[in-house]
Amino acid sequence: MTGKRAGSRRAAPASRGPSPAALAICVGITVCVIAWGYLVYAAIDFGTAGRGGSGSSAWLFMGLACLGAIACLFVGLMLVARLSRTLGITREPPPPGEAPRPVGGKRAAR
Repeated sequence: MTGKRAGSRRAAPASRGPSPAALAICVGITVCVIAWGYLVYAAIDFGTAGRGGSGSSAWLFMGLACLGAIACLFVGLMLVARLSRTLGITREPPPPGEAPRPVGGKRAAR
């Protein structure tokens, strides 16, 4: 066929399955949640040992476990935000000084 509308009548096949980037982020989230749970459990255990008079090293380990749990939770939440952007649920914020685009393609009310 020739002409200005000549071309394939079929769309490109949609990709089947999740992207490798989304799978890697999901694995990272899973690792962070498991590590967070273990560190919270360890902090509780060290805190119990510290209250029982086991020494000051238990309090130190409890503090380190708490800091590790905070870090794991923070990284996990950042990975959730990255996953939502990768899946197209959210989009990147506009650069500074640029007006944000309206959601859903509608014009903003004045």
